[in-house]
Amino acid sequence: MRYLLLIKHSLPEIIENSPANSWPLSETGRKRCALLARATAPYAPEILISSHEVKAQQTAELLAAQLGREFIIADDLHEHQREQVPFLSAAKFQEDVGLLFEKPGELIMGSETADQAHHRFEKAVHQTLDNHPQKNIAIVAHGTVISLFVSHLTGLDPFSLWQRLGLPAVVVLALPGLELVEIMERME
Repeated sequence: MRYLLLIKHSLPEIIENSPANSWPLSETGRKRCALLARATAPYAPEILISSHEVKAQQTAELLAAQLGREFIIADDLHEHQREQVPFLSAAKFQEDVGLLFEKPGELIMGSETADQAHHRFEKAVHQTLDNHPQKNIAIVAHGTVISLFVSHLTGLDPFSLWQRLGLPAVVVLALPGLELVEIMERME
């Protein structure tokens, strides 16, 4: 059996005056990558692919080193585009993300709708699968786009899934049909 692992990046260092797409991993986030490597090893990822965002790249780099693999960076795997959104309290951020999922065709926050983010991410995932047939693939990406993608496949509520996914987390899908195998919610 082949697998696609959708990995939500590890815990970043939150820098309030900097856009989230530039946040590096925190020291705790770096340490959690060892747990992530142990959790993903049974699925034997052969190809590790990361979004362009720093926290995802650093997660992929640490994971690749521990698994003895290389990693590559690919386009369109980044988080829902919200670089211009100022730093929000945790409660306000949760509220806005909830609205994003509730009204996927409307521009709620940032510069793309949930539907646009899903379409972009879905296309990138399928391109990755086409580029690496017969391989077990791990994609290191982000909670919102992973939740959108998985919810479209499975019927799970995207906001509930988003809330469940820790930093890091893994959604395992069986290939070629993209059937849900398991969700590893937290690595702490």
